[in-house]
Amino acid sequence: MTDDFDASRIGVLDGSLKGFPPASVGLDAVAFLAAAPALSGFTTPLVTLDRSAVRDNVETMRRWCERAGVGLAPHGKTTMNRALWQRQLDAGSWGITVATPWQLAVALDWSIPKVMLANALVQPEHLRAVARALDAGDAQIVVWADSVRAVQIMAAVLAEQPPRRPLHVLVELGAPGGRTGARDHATALEIAEAVSASPELALAGVSGYEGALAHHGDDGSLRIVHDYLVSLADLHTTLLRADRYDARVDTLIVTAGGSAYFDVVAEVLASLRDLAGSTGRAVDVLLRSGAYITHDDGFYRGISPLSRHTGTGDFRSAIHGWATIVSRPEPGLALVDGGKRDFPFDEGLPEVQGVRRAGSKTVEPLPGATATAMNDQHTFIALPAGSDLEVGDVVRLGLSHPCTTFDKWRALIVIDDVRGADPLAVDVVTTTFG
Repeated sequence: MTDDFDASRIGVLDGSLKGFPPASVGLDAVAFLAAAPALSGFTTPLVTLDRSAVRDNVETMRRWCERAGVGLAPHGKTTMNRALWQRQLDAGSWGITVATPWQLAVALDWSIPKVMLANALVQPEHLRAVARALDAGDAQIVVWADSVRAVQIMAAVLAEQPPRRPLHVLVELGAPGGRTGARDHATALEIAEAVSASPELALAGVSGYEGALAHHGDDGSLRIVHDYLVSLADLHTTLLRADRYDARVDTLIVTAGGSAYFDVVAEVLASLRDLAGSTGRAVDVLLRSGAYITHDDGFYRGISPLSRHTGTGDFRSAIHGWATIVSRPEPGLALVDGGKRDFPFDEGLPEVQGVRRAGSKTVEPLPGATATAMNDQHTFIALPAGSDLEVGDVVRLGLSHPCTTFDKWRALIVIDDVRGADPLAVDVVTTTFG
């Protein structure tokens, strides 16, 4: 075992972690995994994380960003795991993006040097905590605002006891039918003026999220995303030419880009990047993709920008589910012991990929089998005519949407390679979701 992840944080195994075999209870997690036990010895339901696929995905994204001329502030909400965040930072990421004030607090507790809250910060207690962080340490904190009211709340709370350094604020531009964000440039400019009026705030750039505007990779969806990003770029240019950005900000930020359309983001926004400041202000263009670190066998596999371009490498799915057949109540139907409490279902049902027969250590292909429905603790699998699957066989599942996989598990088993006949468990990744 390599001590790359979190086995040392667990201590003695007490039976509370799903998937660990009963025989491991009372053993130290590091000692247990040091023996590299075979995956076939674990119980189900189970979710595994392929170590080599994670490593490859991080490197693939690093190379892609380097070639595209953009930076990366990966979204930490995908995994909420310090060790995985560190791999992304070690690969050159600007910092970590978070979605909620609580996640921001976790990131600061984990000593992440640069944190972007991709949301408005309007809760007074969290604002006071941010003010203390700005006073106490060197962490760079960036938040978003999409209303004058949000700016007023931030300014009023921070003015109670002004921090030594201003809170950096990005004006968030949205679009009709989208999620958050000012719906037009006029509103966005009003927000920018409100930020500039507060000495406790510093206007530091513009932000947005294109993923709420489309959900497919067809030409029409890509055009919607493209047009929105052009509008975001125009807002930044307007603020830059009007000299509205705060002089206390060393490097401005223009940020967009989830895991579905980061190629379009780079196409439209990369030219705004100017780290030398040759236009008078240094500007960093940051993607916020997060799901790439594990990829998946569903939504992101179907919409990944790398599938739209040749010669850019590819991501590999690093997360898989495992569940045991517990019932064959009628021909053509199997029920397994993992359901909505264990596997994601919001972006498509799991994909049936293979089976490990009872007593075997080898995963065989399982063509024609399909997940059709899920209950809390069961998944329905339709089997082809004449299937000889039996109660006790273990099914391997491809999963769709890593963000709603990680938050169902306190610990995911790290394996050496899912393509192996009987992968070895080498570590564990723990999650922090509250």
